Amino acid sequence: MDRARQREIASKGGHGVPAEKRSFSKNRQLAAEAGRKGGEAVPAAERSFSQNRELAAAAGRKGGESRAQLFNPRHEAARRRELKKEGEEQDEQQEQDQQQEETTETA
Repeated sequence: MDRARQREIASKGGHGVPAEKRSFSKNRQLAAEAGRKGGEAVPAAERSFSQNRELAAAAGRKGGESRAQLFNPRHEAARRRELKKEGEEQDEQQEQDQQQEETTETA
């Protein structure tokens, strides 16, 4: 599946439920309680973050970056440009591979 199709599908996530019915988006305390309850359901030995400090740190950084994007539109714009460039580079590579494959088949 190409990147554009993956993005199209991913962008639809959550849109099936109207905003007024998304209880966690309306009630932060409810979301926090649910997360806490879910965390307590997992035995302490199996909690990834309690076992792996590096994993916890990486998750915290990712969350911080995500939050920064909410408050810094320039950061988000730069990230989108970077993703677009990566996607274009991948598309070019796929085209080159396909042309090479066609050349090899005709030879």
